[in-house]
Amino acid sequence: MTCRAYWPDSYSWGVSAVCAPEGSPDAGAIWHYGDPLGEQRSAERDSVVVDRSNRSVITLSGPDRLKWLHALCTQHVAESPDGACTANLSLDGQGRVEDHWQQTDLAGVTYLDTEPWRGRPLLDYLTKMVFWSDVQPADADLAVLSLLGPGVAGAAVLAALGVDALPAEARAIALPGGGFLRRMPDDGGIEIDVLVPRADKDAVIQRLRGAGVRPAGLWAFEAHRVAAQRPRLGLDTDERTIPHEVGWIGPPGHGAVHLDKGCYRGQETVARVHNLGRPPRMLVLLHLDGSAERPSAGDQVLAGGRPVGRLGTVVDHVDLGPVALALLKRGIPADTALVTGGEHAVSAAIDPESLPPADVTGAGRLAVERLRDGTH
Repeated sequence: MTCRAYWPDSYSWGVSAVCAPEGSPDAGAIWHYGDPLGEQRSAERDSVVVDRSNRSVITLSGPDRLKWLHALCTQHVAESPDGACTANLSLDGQGRVEDHWQQTDLAGVTYLDTEPWRGRPLLDYLTKMVFWSDVQPADADLAVLSLLGPGVAGAAVLAALGVDALPAEARAIALPGGGFLRRMPDDGGIEIDVLVPRADKDAVIQRLRGAGVRPAGLWAFEAHRVAAQRPRLGLDTDERTIPHEVGWIGPPGHGAVHLDKGCYRGQETVARVHNLGRPPRMLVLLHLDGSAERPSAGDQVLAGGRPVGRLGTVVDHVDLGPVALALLKRGIPADTALVTGGEHAVSAAIDPESLPPADVTGAGRLAVERLRDGTH
């Protein structure tokens, strides 16, 4: 099956592309170019470029934008320096995740890029919250390209991008033809995102191919993401997810929730769970039975016939085989026999290295226990 380009004429260089599966949140985008496992291997050993231009990009301009956004989100961004990058969240009143985005501040503009289906709702929410602040949210006509692999730092690739060197992790630099390049935190290899005007996207990819960068589909990117245990909104989260369950706690550049920041919607839940130290669920990596039909995101995970969680992203990894992220009840031992897959049962096993650290008693719970014990 030859994939229909997500934007017309996007894939005119003669490489056979295969669509993301129907029903996928990335339907219409490129899933692979005929060799998905080979593309993953190239991402480990050399360099690949993945077209993620189905993502939505929003700009915030105006002198009040950072202080205004600071009051709405979970990160400490009121004085974000030029070139800073971080993940960020919007929560509901009960502390459950509503939106997740990557944020970049550059040359007086704040860029937010998020999942394809959340761009319009997020923009509508931000627009409604402007009130009297001098800030202007707007759609941005930018395409997101992700480059993976050690070869990304090579001289030919840098020349194709028009830069002398890569920025430090969680930092961004402007590109000479418009747009910017940001370097993501290292969680298993070099990863950079290149945001360019949509009209220039094909030309940028052509230059990268000329520099030896291999085109790869979203399958390669998703395999990289799942192996790094990075959750994706709407696939690895549900309507009950709180940030602690999926590892989104941390300062700018390393997480999406800053614990030294207050006064935002959902803050009470974040503080309570942090103080008590016991989020109800945990994000883990599951190894799936490769001989069975692949399960789907959202399928129940069972232990002894009883539901203990939900399945997230499922992908075939070049080294790990079929794997998935899953939200499970916290405290389930690593050797628990699990089954998932709905009608077609699939055996699953927890990767022990993916388990979160053992529960540490939070300061609030410790104080309560001391009061109960009569100690000080």
